[in-house]
Amino acid sequence: MTTLNETQVRLFASSKSWIEGEAVRQLYATTKLEGVRHAVGFPDLHPGKGSPVGAAFVTEGVIYPHLIGGDIGCGMALFKTDLVRRDAKLDRWAKLQFNLEHTWDELVGDFLAERNLESTEFDSALGTIGGGNHFAELQTVEEVLDAAGFKKLGLGRQQLVVLVHSGSRGLGESILRAHVDQHFGESVQADSFAAEEYLCGHDFAVRLAKANRELIARRFVAALSAEVECLWDGCHNSISRRESDGETVWVHRKGAVAGYGDFVVIPGSRGSLSYLVKPNGNGESQAWSLAHGAGRKWARSDARQRIRERFSVTELAQTPLGSRVVCEERDLLYEEAPAAYKNIEAVIADLVDAGLVSVIATLRPLLTYKTRKPHR
Repeated sequence: MTTLNETQVRLFASSKSWIEGEAVRQLYATTKLEGVRHAVGFPDLHPGKGSPVGAAFVTEGVIYPHLIGGDIGCGMALFKTDLVRRDAKLDRWAKLQFNLEHTWDELVGDFLAERNLESTEFDSALGTIGGGNHFAELQTVEEVLDAAGFKKLGLGRQQLVVLVHSGSRGLGESILRAHVDQHFGESVQADSFAAEEYLCGHDFAVRLAKANRELIARRFVAALSAEVECLWDGCHNSISRRESDGETVWVHRKGAVAGYGDFVVIPGSRGSLSYLVKPNGNGESQAWSLAHGAGRKWARSDARQRIRERFSVTELAQTPLGSRVVCEERDLLYEEAPAAYKNIEAVIADLVDAGLVSVIATLRPLLTYKTRKPHR
């Protein structure tokens, strides 16, 4: 299954998976950095700004903030609601305002204090989704393949769930910028003051991003007169410390999720299923990580051109699965169209064949929310 298997580079993708050459080049390039022990790519691998997305890197003695980029803490969270499938009224719900582009009209300070988080200059963005591929999506259970694994979730088969994808809303970028201004984007020794300073801000951004996803979910379902409870939260962009054979190593994830726990969510595009999977991997050989989603097939500029020629706005507002899409920013609607992403079934098949996961259940999108009003 692994098409590349060297001392430092592994790519978990079959010959059927299309991986852009630039992404592979970027993966190899990271192995030339001081202290890098492993560079691991997954089937969702695609080029990023300097380093590839859909990858994880294990280092020893040094950390590289630029490898994970500015959206520190970006990730996804799955919430169960007190709604069931028969409650779904998609045509009506798709017309609701939700107001997730606007500042939360309650006391952000109190919300943060309850989670032992301090206020920042980015408080006004809390509870908002952001741009790019971020979203809030109402889903239903499509199929259960592992009844025992599904039972552990405490989720009913008819119960609706919400999947939220968002990050630290500007805070992470400010932390990276401050670090780059002082250290010029170079590595820093893991036991240095510079690393301690960066990781302090990094860890706060990770916690804030998790709180942001919770608030987005709460705001989203409040419009449906419902409540949520978090089942899982997975960070996609982070640096974490691990012990391996008595040594301390640092796992850098750039568009990858921690590959351990009872289950992990790996989503497709807004027009395909998401997968609840059980991690089955064996540690450092996969950088303790898994794919974070389908991965982009086309760059945003290419997607805008290609999709505009093939689909109308009306066609993109309802997917072949029958789900509704709320996105009133036209370019974003094109950029995030299902055709701009790789086939999630192929990604999951590669992970299963590699022995990294087994599938517990699939989730079907009902309503994907991105934005009501274009960004100016």
